[in-house]
Amino acid sequence: MTTSSAAQYTAPAPQDVTGGSRLPDEATVQRMADSIRALAMDAVEQARSGHPGMPMGMAEIAVALWTGHLRHSPAHPTWFDRDRFVLSNGHGSMLLYALLHLTGYDLPIEEIKRFRQLHSKTPGHPEYGLTPGVETTTGPLGQGLANAVGMALAEKLLAQEFNRPGFDVVDHFTYCFVGDGCLMEGISHEACSLAGVLSLSRLIVLYDDNGISIDGEVKDWFGDNTPLRFESYGWNVIAGVDGHDAWAVDQALAQAKAWAVEGRVDATGTRRFAPTLIDCKTVIGKGAPHRAGTSKAHGEALGADEVAATRKALNWTSAPFEIPCDVYASWDATATGAQQQSMWEDLFNAYAERYPVEAGEFERRMRGVLPGDWESIVARMVDDAVGKAEKVATRAASRQALNYLGPALPELLGGSADLTGSNLTDWKGVEPLRLVPVAKSASSGEKTQAAAGSAEPGGNRGALTAGRHINFGVREFGMCAVLTGLALHGGYIPYGGTFLVFSDYARNALRVAALSRQRVVYVFTHDSIGLGEDGPTHQPIEHASTLRAIPNMTVWRPADSVETVVAWASAIANEDGPTSLLLSRQGLPFLPRTPEQVAQVNRGGYVLRDPAAPRAVLLATGSEVSVAVAAAEALQAEGVAVRVVSVPSTNVFDRQDVTYKRAVLPDNLPRVAVEAGVTDFWWKYRCDAVVGIDRFGESAPAPDLFKFFGITAENVAETVRMVLRR
Repeated sequence: MTTSSAAQYTAPAPQDVTGGSRLPDEATVQRMADSIRALAMDAVEQARSGHPGMPMGMAEIAVALWTGHLRHSPAHPTWFDRDRFVLSNGHGSMLLYALLHLTGYDLPIEEIKRFRQLHSKTPGHPEYGLTPGVETTTGPLGQGLANAVGMALAEKLLAQEFNRPGFDVVDHFTYCFVGDGCLMEGISHEACSLAGVLSLSRLIVLYDDNGISIDGEVKDWFGDNTPLRFESYGWNVIAGVDGHDAWAVDQALAQAKAWAVEGRVDATGTRRFAPTLIDCKTVIGKGAPHRAGTSKAHGEALGADEVAATRKALNWTSAPFEIPCDVYASWDATATGAQQQSMWEDLFNAYAERYPVEAGEFERRMRGVLPGDWESIVARMVDDAVGKAEKVATRAASRQALNYLGPALPELLGGSADLTGSNLTDWKGVEPLRLVPVAKSASSGEKTQAAAGSAEPGGNRGALTAGRHINFGVREFGMCAVLTGLALHGGYIPYGGTFLVFSDYARNALRVAALSRQRVVYVFTHDSIGLGEDGPTHQPIEHASTLRAIPNMTVWRPADSVETVVAWASAIANEDGPTSLLLSRQGLPFLPRTPEQVAQVNRGGYVLRDPAAPRAVLLATGSEVSVAVAAAEALQAEGVAVRVVSVPSTNVFDRQDVTYKRAVLPDNLPRVAVEAGVTDFWWKYRCDAVVGIDRFGESAPAPDLFKFFGITAENVAETVRMVLRR
C-alpha cells in the first residue's frame, strides 16, 4: 500500500455483482473442469494417497467461482482486498492446488507432482503459510467454515470502520466450499448460527451435496434437511443447483452477491441481509466410469485402470501432469488479478490523500504492527499493578489489563462463550457487538435503521454496532475457530474466554491456530480446584499440562496481578502463535518484587525469593506460588533456606538460554514443583518431588479442597524436608 497524488483520481464503483457471466464457452469450461480432474487423479495416483473424488466432483463449481467471480491476484497472494477463499473440506486439497497452479500462483507443476511428499508445498491438507494462496489450514472438517465466518466478520467490521463515501477500501467477499462432513460436525452449527445472527451477508458458502462419505451413502446417518436448517439460522439459501452446470452455479453466485450488497426483500417487504448457502448437487468422482458416485472415489487413489478409463471417458489425451497451453491460457488470472489489484491500490492512494489518519491506521493494523506507544502502554499497565499491590483473582487482574489494552488497541476484538461475568472479558466502557435493528417510523410506517439495540436475524439492514465485545453464546469450539478466522483475515487481535475445563470443547481449534501460528488470545478462567463447589466436572486437572504440550502454543498461569498484566502484554506482542491465559477464580495475594524481578517476569520463570545459601528450590505457578512462598518462610524459620521460583510460563522459560535457566534452577540444588494439577509434566525439570493432583477433584469450598489435596504450605514444607532427608 503506497500513497501518491490523487489529483485526477475518480473512485471506481464497488464490485460489480450484477453483470453478465464471465464464463467462456461451453467447450472451454468443460476442458477447464477436466484439467482439475486430471491433475487431481494424477497427483493422488502418483502419491498412492489422497482424495480424488471431491476435486473431480466440484470441478465445475470451481470453474464458476474462480473464473466468474473470485477477485484475487496470483502474483500477490496477500493483496488486502482480495476475496477470501476457504476450502473447508480440506481433504480435497488437490482441488485447491490445481486451482492455484492453473491460475498462475507460484506453485509449479513440480510441486503438484510432489503431492503429499516430504517438504512439498502440496501437503495432504492445505496449510496456511506453506502454500501461496492458501488462506487457512483446513482438514479437520467444519473448522474452515468457522474460519470463514471469522473472516467475513472481520471484513464487515473493517468496512464499517474504514470505508468512506466513494472509497470502499474494504470491499471483498468470503467464499467457502464445504462438504457433508463439514455440516455433520457440530462446529458448523455453532459458527453458522452466529453468522446468521450477525448478518454476514458477504459470506457465501457452496455445499458439495454429493451424499457420499468414507463409509458410504450418508442417507443412513445424515438425514438433515440442510436448506431448512440454514434458513432457520437466518441465511439465504439457493437449493437444488446442478453442481455440474457451471452456468447454474455462476447464476447462483451472482444472485448471492447481489443479495449481499443490495439485500433481499422478503415476503413481508423487509430488506434482509444474510449469508448465503448454495446447495450444489454433485456426483463425487465425476468422470470416473466405475467409481463416480461411490465411496471408493472418496479417500483413495482411483488405480491405474480407472485413471486410464477416466481419461478415455473425458477424452483427455494429455499425458499425466500435462495441461494443454490453451487450457492454461483460459485459467490464467495473473493479468486480471494485477489489474484488479492496481485499481484497488489507486483507490487506496486516493483514500490516503483524503483521509491520511484513517489510512495510516488501516495500514498499521493490516500489517499487524502495534502502536508506536506500545511500550509505554505496557509500562503504565505494569506500574499500576505494582502500585496497587492488590489481593485479586487473576481473572479480575485480566480485566484490569483489558481496561488499558481495550482503549489503546482498536484492533482488540473478543468476548466470551456466555461467561462474560465469570471470565471478565469485557473492559470498562466497551460496548457489545450487536446487529443494528430496523425501526418502523411511527408517521410513515417506513422501516429505518435504528441507532442501538438488538434485532432478529433477517429483519435488518445488515449493519453492526461498533461494539468490540462479542457474546459468542455457548459455543466454545465455534468461538475459537472464528477467532482464528479473524486473525487470519487481518486487522484484529482476537481473544475469547471460557472456563479452562471447557477448553476441551475447543481443543482442535486451539491446535489449528497453533499450527497456523496465529495471534489469538484465549482467556481460560477458573483454572484449578480453586473454583470450589462446582466440583470435578468443572475443575481442571490435566488441562494446563496438555495445553503446554501443543507446539507453538504459549501458556501463562500467572500468580498475581503483576504477572497477569505481563502475560497479557506478552500475548498481544506474540506474533508467532496463540497464547492461553490460565486465570484463577479465587483471590491471590500480591507478591512483592524488586524492579529487576518485575522485568524478569516476561522471561517465563524467575527467582522470586532468594535467601542466602539455599538448600533447595521450590518452583510453582499460579495460585501455588503464594503457597510455595509460605512454605519457604516456614522452612526459613527452622533455619532451612529455600529459593522460590515462579514459572508463570513454562513455554517462555524453556525458550531462554541455558545460562539463564541454570542460574534460575541451579544443578546442585534439589527441586520440588508445586501445581494443583497432574504431576507428570514437572519431571522434565529434574524435580526430586512434585506436589500436585493426579485424580479428579471434589465438590467443596476451595480452602477445604486445597487442604484435602495437600496443596498447602505445610505439605509443601514437609515435602522439602523429606527430599533433604534423602
